[in-house]
Amino acid sequence: MTITADLTDIFARTLAEKLPTTKMLTPVRSAEHRIGDIDVTAAIVTTFVGRESYDIAVALQRNGTLELAGGAAVSTEDLVHNALTDASSVLGDGVLGRTVVDNAAGLFADAATAIVHLLDDAAIVGLLGIRRRVSAGSPRDTEAQSKLGRINNVEMALTVEIGRTRMSVRDVLNLEPGAVVELDRSAGAPADILLNGRLIAYGEVVVVDQDYAVRVTQIIDAQDVIA
Repeated sequence: MTITADLTDIFARTLAEKLPTTKMLTPVRSAEHRIGDIDVTAAIVTTFVGRESYDIAVALQRNGTLELAGGAAVSTEDLVHNALTDASSVLGDGVLGRTVVDNAAGLFADAATAIVHLLDDAAIVGLLGIRRRVSAGSPRDTEAQSKLGRINNVEMALTVEIGRTRMSVRDVLNLEPGAVVELDRSAGAPADILLNGRLIAYGEVVVVDQDYAVRVTQIIDAQDVIA
C-alpha cells in the first residue's frame, strides 16, 4: 500500500516551507514518476518509524536559489534533518531516524514511492521521495512477534548516559564533595539511551515537573537493535 496523495502533498508542502532555502520552493507531485536531471546517488536519506513507517529521501542541488543557510559550518544533512523533523509531524506518532547521505536510486525507482518535484519557478532543483513501509508478514516474522508478545510485560533497565571517563584508583580515592569530574562528552551533545546496556536511541536531558527526563531525538534502527 502506497502513501496517499493528500498526505504526500501535506508532507511536501511542510518540508518546502521549512527548508532554509533563499526562496521557498514549490512542491509538485510527479504523475509520471520522473526524477529529471537531479542526482539521487547522494541524497539525504532517513526513516520515520511509527504506527506507519516511511522511507524518505531528499535530493537537492546546492547552488543558486538552493544555497542552504549556514554555509560550510553546517552540513546539508543537518539542515535538511530539521526540516524533515518538522514535516514528519504530519505522519502521525513516531520518531524520525538519523539522516545520512546515501544512494537513493532504488527508492526513487520503486513504483511505490511518491515523487515530488521541488521547483524554483519552473526548474526542478530538488526531489522528495517518500515510500510507506509495508510489513512482509512472513511466518518467521509472525513467529518472532508471537514470542515477543509473551514478554511484553517484562521490565527492563533503561539507562540514560551523559558521558564517561576513566580514573586511576588514586584519583577515585581523592574524590571529595565539591570535586568536578570531566566527562568525555561536550556540552549539548546527545545523551545515550541504553536498554539493558545496549544503545537504542539518543536524546536530550530535560526537566519535567522538577524531575529529570529525557527527550528522545533519534532512534537507532530497529533491525540493528534486534541484531
